[in-house]
Amino acid sequence: MKNEIQPWETLKSDIVFDHKWYQLRRDYVRLPNGLELDDYFVSVRRNVALTFPLTDDNHVIFVRQYKHGVQDILIELPGGVIDEGEIEPLEAAKRELLEETGYASDNMQFLLQVADNPTKDTNKIYFFLARNAHQVSAQNLDRTENIEVVKVPVADVEGMIMSGQIRVSGSVALCLLALKELEKEI
Repeated sequence: MKNEIQPWETLKSDIVFDHKWYQLRRDYVRLPNGLELDDYFVSVRRNVALTFPLTDDNHVIFVRQYKHGVQDILIELPGGVIDEGEIEPLEAAKRELLEETGYASDNMQFLLQVADNPTKDTNKIYFFLARNAHQVSAQNLDRTENIEVVKVPVADVEGMIMSGQIRVSGSVALCLLALKELEKEI
């Protein structure tokens, strides 16, 4: 007999921490089996747009930067949060690509929307493949950002994932998805 999956019922929610960069919500929930929990904490996070920028000479544009949460310098794809007022994730993808790398593309393809950490986080990540990425300006970084732009031959990307050089989950997923999409064109 197959178990029918049911959503939890939210009885009450309280914001227990509210900051412009992070919000924590405490949910009081009832599970389908009747069990009630009064301490289910959820991170309310803004959605993210992430881009796989491919140049005409078959290089992928990555960013290399320090990430304090894991206290490490990482290689990842350009992207960031979707700001208030940005109606479409595509707007954020284009903005982040330009700000972080100085590159732009007039050929952006939406690939997939994924959940980042669906157990405890509310946000989604929107994946884009940008063909014909080309440098149009210098980087326009925030005061807290120190980002190195890294050009990688597209043929080397999968090997960098398998060797652990690219290890941020969203970047790994988008790289593999974009590579699969590009295989269709060969």
